[in-house]
Amino acid sequence: MKKAIVFGSSGFVGSHLLGELLGSSDYEQVTAVVRRPLNISHKKLKILIGDANSLPDLKGHMLADEIFIALGATKKTSPKKADYYKVDHDYPVLAAKIAKEKGAQSVFLLSAVGANPHSSMFYVRTKGETERDIIALNFEHTHIFRLSMIMRNREENRSSLEKILIKAWSVLNPLLVGKADRYRGLTGEGIAKAVYNSASHQSEKLKIYHWKEMKELLQR
Repeated sequence: MKKAIVFGSSGFVGSHLLGELLGSSDYEQVTAVVRRPLNISHKKLKILIGDANSLPDLKGHMLADEIFIALGATKKTSPKKADYYKVDHDYPVLAAKIAKEKGAQSVFLLSAVGANPHSSMFYVRTKGETERDIIALNFEHTHIFRLSMIMRNREENRSSLEKILIKAWSVLNPLLVGKADRYRGLTGEGIAKAVYNSASHQSEKLKIYHWKEMKELLQR
């Protein structure tokens, strides 16, 4: 049985992922690092309160075989680019670095379609730099999930523009075929299940998943 540590478990996808791990007989302990207590309890769940600043102090409690990173900033919560970068890049990379030092062999990172460290667009460049720096840590297995639209409203409030985009994507989704299928959206539950299933099929050192590969994981 394995031990897992999860970052971002209070988020929409992260909460579903935490549920998958807690419900699995493959894991004996699941540690969630969060900024504030979670409103759930489980005999396998261990909660650590911390953030990017206090994470080094938690190093002694971060023993795990696998680390799952579902962290992500938004313009609403982190309007300044420096704060956004800290949440989207610095925190995930630091978490992965500490987990590897403590023995983790596999890392699972939620990223974004189009991630590119050389892009002129801040968002995709940040995602690309995060991918690059986590790959450089040289885990035994690195899994990167490049997400497009997350279908169905999230639990937090959304702007009118976001609601319009989600509705538009529901119409466009089946029309995205061929090379464009990587832009298809998945539900939060589907993404979490795909990430969980990937942990049971680890053979490649580096695996990057787009929509097609995630859909294949859901068939297992």
